[in-house]
Amino acid sequence: MPAKNIYLDELESESIYVLREAAAQFERLALLFSGGKDSIVLSYLARKAFAPANIPFPLLHIDTGHNFPETLTYRNEWVKKIDARLIIRTVQDSIDKGRVEEEKGYNASRNLLQTVTLLDTIEELKLDACLGGARRDEEKSRAKERFFSHRDEFGQWNPKNQRPELWDLFNGKKNVGEHFRVFPLSNWTELDIWQYIKQEQIPIPSLYFSHEREVIERNGQLLAKSDYLNLQESEKGKMMQVRFRTIGDMTCTGAILSDAATIDEVVAEVAASRMTERGTRADDKRSDTAMEDRKKTGYF
Repeated sequence: MPAKNIYLDELESESIYVLREAAAQFERLALLFSGGKDSIVLSYLARKAFAPANIPFPLLHIDTGHNFPETLTYRNEWVKKIDARLIIRTVQDSIDKGRVEEEKGYNASRNLLQTVTLLDTIEELKLDACLGGARRDEEKSRAKERFFSHRDEFGQWNPKNQRPELWDLFNGKKNVGEHFRVFPLSNWTELDIWQYIKQEQIPIPSLYFSHEREVIERNGQLLAKSDYLNLQESEKGKMMQVRFRTIGDMTCTGAILSDAATIDEVVAEVAASRMTERGTRADDKRSDTAMEDRKKTGYF
């Protein structure tokens, strides 16, 4: 195993402290799991935090129905490997029940529709808090989050109504119907995540490494060609050597041209990058405040 990194050890200790604090303050918890690198690391830390016992709360996946097949395969294998309990709720069920309406047009995506499915699930399971893998370097609105992020009875986030967090003190008090999103990875960066994955030898989906895939170019982004994309006549698939920095709904998750096929090569590539990983997400480009607007309605 590679030599330990003291800085990564400090980040690990902080995250484990937040995980344990959340478990102590909230009766009903769930860890939001997408199959992406951040939620993988968060679930790995959760296993460490409560070992030798199993993780005391379930992993919750809100499935858009438009996920990469590789992500779903990895999800099932990973949950089995860490002996965790998995709860799956689908956007398709929300559509069938009339809770949300499928978007139309060339830029249609189910990514935004996840919000309703998530909020319905929080109400169904009576969750006090949801653990998420968000980091403050992902996107500008993420930097406004606290470790314990308060949500009102409608699941809405108000950046002006967050609790002070002095030293290691977290205030999880809430009224009936309210809940929290807890972000133990708040002080991690994308590079930290990759270095930790390397240090701990954590297996991750193949999508994060360079591979040949048919993509289409739309508005300066490379999107994986799939049955879920509504293609314009001018959009033709092209085989390219790509990898993904972030994993989500296939309709809005952009790829980057890359030859990085190993952990070391990915670490070097991320260290040299001057664009945040969310820069590859089409859903974040719908407006200058797209992420913040979604978060205010209950998004992750």
